[in-house]
Amino acid sequence: MQVTRIYTDADGESHFEDINIPLTDAGDIGALSEMVKATGIIFRETNGDYDYNFHNAPQRQYVVMLDGEVDIEIGDGTIRRFTTGDILLAEDTTGRGHRSFAVNGNSRKSIFITLD
Repeated sequence: MQVTRIYTDADGESHFEDINIPLTDAGDIGALSEMVKATGIIFRETNGDYDYNFHNAPQRQYVVMLDGEVDIEIGDGTIRRFTTGDILLAEDTTGRGHRSFAVNGNSRKSIFITLD
């Protein structure tokens, strides 16, 4: 399963990295990853005018897109679009951080799964 990681380098700039979460055949129930310990879950809905300037993730967390889209910009100006079903691992808790903003004036629903 593919996840996009956002992290901070030694110079304080954020970057994207595509990582694969290994899955193991679990028979009739499908393929499963190893368990990841989590500390909480946050449900979120943002309006279509959402535009949050550069900021850090408040803690390490997975962000699972349930409905809608979001554009995320990192320090070098690269923008990636995340849509329904995409998973982001936000680890840029230091440095410049990232900017996130609504796409085409549409709202978005997502779940944050906190890891720290």
